[in-house]
Amino acid sequence: MSHAMSDDQVASELKKMTAFINQEALEKAREIHIKADEEFAIEKSKLVRQETSTIDSTYAKKFKQASMSQQITRSTLANKTRIKVLSARQELLDDLFEKAREKLDGYSKDKGKYEGMCKGLILEGLYALNEHKVGVRARKADYDVVKKAIEGAKKEYKEKLGTDVEVELDEKNPQPEGSPGGVSIVGTGGKIDINNTLDERLKLLETDALPMVRTTLFGKNENRKFYD
Repeated sequence: MSHAMSDDQVASELKKMTAFINQEALEKAREIHIKADEEFAIEKSKLVRQETSTIDSTYAKKFKQASMSQQITRSTLANKTRIKVLSARQELLDDLFEKAREKLDGYSKDKGKYEGMCKGLILEGLYALNEHKVGVRARKADYDVVKKAIEGAKKEYKEKLGTDVEVELDEKNPQPEGSPGGVSIVGTGGKIDINNTLDERLKLLETDALPMVRTTLFGKNENRKFYD
């Protein structure tokens, strides 16, 4: 048979139950607080990583754009500078050959040297054609000098090759009087014309000697890997 609890016992039991409930509530509140802190830390860390990644991505993109813009600017300036340098060099070369062209007229004034030069030009044509009969064209003003040069060339040709060659001055087709001098050697019945005029030789010099002239004036091209 159970005994009814007294008021004091009831009060004591209620007090115990209240204390238990409060303790459980505190533990639960602590767990909720700890879990909330953990979730907050995780979410905060996630947001920080996202923002950091966004900032890094934006910075990398802007850095790349700035780098490309800098490279384009540097390349543009380098090209403009290179073009200016090349243009200045070309002007210098053009001026150099133009001055050489202006001096061509003076080569025929020294008759002795001019005769020797014409003889060499005629011999060069004779060796190239290797024919028994050729024609030579010159300016009318040079006929006397060229005739002497022809005789000298014929003599040397025979001494070197042991054969005679007939060389005729073509007075019907003279070189233009405005030309600086030199000769043309014509063979194969007029089909082959070796242009050994001074003007033509200077043009060949501009082409053939230009690399050497460039090197002499401006030094070796560091970007050039192969040379003839």
